[in-house]
Order: sequence, then structure tokens, then C-alpha cells
Amino acid sequence: MSDDHTDVQEFFGARAADWDRRFPGDGPAFTTAVAECGLRPGDRVLDAGCGTGRAMTALRAAVGPAGTVLGVDLTPQMLAAARRAGRDAEGALLLADVARLPLGDEVLDAVFAAGLIAHLPDPGANLRELARVVRPGGGLALFHPIGRAALAARHGRELTPEDMRAEHNLGPLLTGSGWDMASYADDEDRFLVLAVRRP
Repeated sequence: MSDDHTDVQEFFGARAADWDRRFPGDGPAFTTAVAECGLRPGDRVLDAGCGTGRAMTALRAAVGPAGTVLGVDLTPQMLAAARRAGRDAEGALLLADVARLPLGDEVLDAVFAAGLIAHLPDPGANLRELARVVRPGGGLALFHPIGRAALAARHGRELTPEDMRAEHNLGPLLTGSGWDMASYADDEDRFLVLAVRRP
């Protein structure tokens, strides 16, 4: 993957208009995952790599009208699709790179990242950047609406021990990036890892 993320932008840009139609049944999985994040009314949460904003309605419901929801994505077409779906009513949408967030230190309570980690060019550094913008004790959720094995099968490949999202790889990666893994779930119908920002 190139440093300018051209490959990611081209891949998702070409699929943005039909993204929600390709995965119409994912909504409940997003809602359930957000419910497990421990968000409270008034919290400030980032949807990192928000795509078409499928998590934003659930995030807004969790933090309430006094909370802040910010969706950040690298692909303009994905953000345009989110706006067409009306998800900008749930929070602000921003074209930005999660590797260099235009946010101050420790300004957020949590980060929700659906399908993001596999597309990060430097996962350790990028997870450290997410940690930078979250207060100590704040949360990180790494989510996918299907598990690793089902996702691998969808892409015609098999899981290997080197898979970054395997628990034995992801735990040390998070630890080295300012996070402590709190829970790990890799089921057929979802992948959800919760972590806490270390003081």
C-alpha cells in the first residue's frame, strides 16, 4: 500500500455508491457493537474510517444530543455516500487520514473503527495516533460485522497465524501502541475487540 493511500481510495471510491446495498443486513451488528463500547451520554466519539457512516446513528444514540460524533474517512466518495444517506445529521463528517488526525491530544472519550485495521499502512503508528487523541481510560473498538474466518472465506483465502487480527498478534500490537486489550471476540457473525487507553 502506498503512503498516499491511493490504493485504498481507489478501492473504496469505486465501491462507495453501492456499499450499503452490498451489505444490507449489517445494521444490527453495528448497533450491538456500539452498545458494547460503554459510551455514555455526553461522550465525544470518533468513527475512524467511517466509510458510509453506518455506525453513526448508533453512536449518536449512545452519546445523546449532548455528545459529539465525528466521522473521519480518507475517501471522498464514501463521505458523499454517507451524506446522501443523511448520516451527516448524526455528526460531523471529515475528510482526513487517521494516521494524522486534525485533533488535539486527549480530546475524545472513544474511537470506533469498523473494518479499519486491515487497511492501515503502519498499524502500530496508526493505533498510537488514535491513542493520542483519546483521554487516558478512554476506549477503542475494532469491529467487523463478520468474523475473521468468514471474511477470509469471502475473499477466497485462508487464515494464517500471521493474521494481524489474531488475538496473539493484535494483543501485543495494541499494548505497544498505548492500549490495553479488554476483550476479544471473533465469532462467525462478528469481530469485536475492545481496548482501553493506557494512562
